[in-house]
Order: sequence, then C-alpha cells, then structure tokens
Amino acid sequence: MIDRRAFLKSLAGLTTGILLSSACAEGDEENSTNDRLGALLPTRRFGRTGEAVTMLGVGGWHIGDMTEAEAQKTIETALEGGVRFFDTAEGYQTGGSESRLGKLLVPKYRDDVFLMTKTRARDVNEAWEHLEGSLSRLNTDRLDLWQVHAVRNPADVDERIENGVLDVMIEAKETGKTRYIGFTGHSSPAAHQRVLEKTDIFDACQLSMNLTDVSYESFIEKVVPTLVERNIGVIGMKALANGGFFGGSQHGRHGPNPKVVPDRVSISEAIRFVWALPVSTLITGPDNAEQMQEKIDIAREFTGMEDDERQKLIEKVEDMAGTTVEFYKA
Repeated sequence: MIDRRAFLKSLAGLTTGILLSSACAEGDEENSTNDRLGALLPTRRFGRTGEAVTMLGVGGWHIGDMTEAEAQKTIETALEGGVRFFDTAEGYQTGGSESRLGKLLVPKYRDDVFLMTKTRARDVNEAWEHLEGSLSRLNTDRLDLWQVHAVRNPADVDERIENGVLDVMIEAKETGKTRYIGFTGHSSPAAHQRVLEKTDIFDACQLSMNLTDVSYESFIEKVVPTLVERNIGVIGMKALANGGFFGGSQHGRHGPNPKVVPDRVSISEAIRFVWALPVSTLITGPDNAEQMQEKIDIAREFTGMEDDERQKLIEKVEDMAGTTVEFYKA
C-alpha cells in the first residue's frame, strides 16, 4: 500500500509537465485559448509530437452507435464545448463510425480537429487496405494519428511485426498519409510492454486507465511510466471501464453486475482520477449529447486531485478489481 501510494503520487506529479493551457473564466478572454470555433478545453502536450491536444476526446465507437441525428448533436456539442480530439477505427461498425465522421465532422471542421483512426490489420496488404479505406470513409487525404489497434498479447505483437504491419505504419508517416503513429490495447499490459521492448517508432499509445486498473493487471503501473520516460503521448480510455463501472460485461453497455458507479464513486471522481495522471487526452464514449456535455463540464471544473483523495478512491473500489468490472482484460 505504501509503495503504491508513493508510486501514484510520483506519477501524478509528472502531470504538471504536460499541462499547457486552461479554459478561461467567463469574461477573461485575455487568458483564454481559442480557435475559430471558440474557447478550447484545457490542452496538454502530446508527447514527442509537440502538439497541444484537448484533455478530452470523443470516442468514435459511440458516434457510430448513435442515430445520425444524435451523432450530429453530440459532435456539435463537443466542438462547442471546446473538444478538438476525435477517435475512431476502421473496425467500428465495419467502417460506419469513420463514414459518419467523414460526413458530419470532416467537411466543415477538418482543419480544426485532431483526427485519429486505428487498424487491426494482421499483415502488410491488410494494413494498406485499411489505411486507404479509412482515408476514403473519413473524407480526408491525411490522418493526424494512425494506430495499430488492440494488441492482445506478446505473441500478437510479434506476429504483426513479422508480417510487416509496423513497416506500413512507418511508410504511411513518411509519405504524409498520417502525421503520427501509435498503438492501442486493453487486454493485457504485457502486450504493450512487448511493443515497447521491440520498437520505439511510436508517437502515441492508447491504453486503459481507471480506478480499478491499479489493483489488477495495471496499465497505469506497468506501462505509463515507460511512456512518460520515452515521451510518448498517452491517450487514456475506459475511465469508466467501457460500461463495466455500470455493471456491464460487453462493449459500451450497462448491465446487472455490481456497480462501481454510483455505488462506490461518482462519474466525476472516476474521470478526475485519470486526468490527475500524466495523460495527454482522455477518450470518452458518450451515449448521447447530454453525456458529452457532462464530461465537458467535468473537464472545465478540473483542478487536480490530492493524494489523499486519490488513495481513498482506490481503496473504495479495490475489492471490485478484476475481470468482472474490466471484462475486456485477458
């Protein structure tokens, strides 16, 4: 317990190094960070890229899962609220999420947002096919970030490397089809560790980060320190365990299992815990525009988290850690 407390305190202390700007108080335009759409949410440094990204991003699976009308409303709510980071993947709704962003977001706002998609490709040919398909569906000739999606275990990592997937990532970056490259996963920290053992080509990494993670097969403890050391941009996801905090046991759904939220902690507490760690942006998966606004409001009010509060929250949910809540972990 003492070692973990000290570790998390030390890790949280690194967060100040990536903070760049804060949204202004009402009427305080002089201290605001704006673009043509209005005031941004607070921005954070995105690792070695030198980019500034908003601390909150929009999860593309959920955009693809909504009705088109609700997706449009959610996108507009995000933009009006100062969010500029948008996530998707070629596999979400079999390309449907990308197509939706290509229709509803990109035509009017491409130059205003940081656009990221991902590929589950197993070999060279599939990787190129996915990239060209993603660019077409997203209605753009360039990505800001393209990521190897959902590495599951060390063997999976080795297979993708041997089959040339990482070579395609490098060439895509060199030829300007994407500005940056990264990798993602939520099954096992060992998969991320294998990537980091094998290569240092990646600019970003997307991984699970939440209150129960620190007590079971922890990405926060086993992976984040190396990312920070190498100056790789950290993209947090699953702050609410992909529905697992609401009793769910399948992607993006609530369910009948014991509930972390609201039985043990609040949504705000769970999300603020992640933002208090050295994460550049946190991808949120709203079911609708109202939930998008809720996350924006939490971001605007975020001022950090003290060590005592962080430790108390961890202890509240420690007995729930494991594959019931984080059902996606191997």
